[in-house]
Amino acid sequence: MNKLVRFVKECVAELRKVVWPGRDDVVSSVGVVLVSTLVIAMILGLLDFAFSTGMNFVFG
Repeated sequence: MNKLVRFVKECVAELRKVVWPGRDDVVSSVGVVLVSTLVIAMILGLLDFAFSTGMNFVFG
């Protein structure tokens, strides 16, 4: 049981050393993730459409 208590205390001590990002950093990071996700989804959608059209042209 002592090991568990010591582990929790050490975890809390380490988490207090962490420099958490501010609201502006988080908002800008979320924006970058959303935009990049949308761009990649559009690219994959276009590739899927192109391959599907090509396969239908060859085999259909």
